[in-house]
Amino acid sequence: MEFIVEVAQPEHEKYAEAICNEMRESAKARGTGIAERKPEYIVKKIQEGKAVIALQGDTFAGFCYIETWGHGKYVANSGLIVAPDFRRYGLATRIKERIFGLSRDKYPDARIFGITTSLAVMKINSSLGYEPVTFSELTQEEAFWAGCKSCPNYDILERNQRRMCLCTAMLAPSKNELEQMKHDLSDLIVVANV
Repeated sequence: MEFIVEVAQPEHEKYAEAICNEMRESAKARGTGIAERKPEYIVKKIQEGKAVIALQGDTFAGFCYIETWGHGKYVANSGLIVAPDFRRYGLATRIKERIFGLSRDKYPDARIFGITTSLAVMKINSSLGYEPVTFSELTQEEAFWAGCKSCPNYDILERNQRRMCLCTAMLAPSKNELEQMKHDLSDLIVVANV
């Protein structure tokens, strides 16, 4: 099956309602939360150049968008969804790779994070360089945590003062941090003659 995975453009705004419906249905089927969004919110993400869409011909196949937090210190790749008819083709990986790259290009100083209950998403995240972290390493902005309110497990999060939930928190270094780690510092090593 052939898919186009690209940064969403204004002509993709027509898929906003289908995207929201699929997010809602997927959350219900899994019994876990995806922050519920309205079509206007999805349109705004598309207009800001902060979304990736997957299409099979003219049919919506998948989607993901970028959220920024902490004045650009953190970026979350949120709302990853693949329509049921297009699952098991590796499409979630392709969407996640594209949104991850877009996040790093748009926000090179931001660490990229996500929270998920999906083992498949955890595996994709790990392949991209995310590592599991405690919730304390994520943004502490109220607006981020308010997005969890539509999750049926929100009471667990609140009961634990946002320290833990059923979700796993994952964090990847920023593009600039990654570049700094790549520099060879071996010429700075001093070896003492014994």
